[in-house]
Amino acid sequence: MPPVTPTPHHGGESYRLVVPNTAHAPRLAREFVAALLDVSGYAPLVDDARLCVTELVTNAHRHTRTPQIRVEAVVSRKQATVYVCDSNPWALPVPGEVQDVPENGQGLRLVESVARAWGLTIYGGRSPSYKAVWFSLARHGAAA
Repeated sequence: MPPVTPTPHHGGESYRLVVPNTAHAPRLAREFVAALLDVSGYAPLVDDARLCVTELVTNAHRHTRTPQIRVEAVVSRKQATVYVCDSNPWALPVPGEVQDVPENGQGLRLVESVARAWGLTIYGGRSPSYKAVWFSLARHGAAA
């Protein structure tokens, strides 16, 4: 199970994209994050970010009935953190959850292998209303 506390923002600029929960959502989110990181000086990490955001948005699309998927990115000098939010706090990602079907359950392992950190946060206290699954990527040479 991933940690349930997001990485600290440490300042930076925030960006947000809201897309309908359709089969086009992963592509829209992937291009949004790629363009954002490219212009923010994270060009060497764009491919890793595309992989991670595609996996998280695809999971939200396939495993929730949320009407919209929100993608938030916080970019600072040292790291970029991307949050994929949906309105189903009970559909929790677990790496390798589906072991009998080879094509399923591997995406989160890829996220874990590529990202500096990843996890999830459930919002709403006693009556959870949504969750954010997030990952962070760091600039080369940035301290952990």
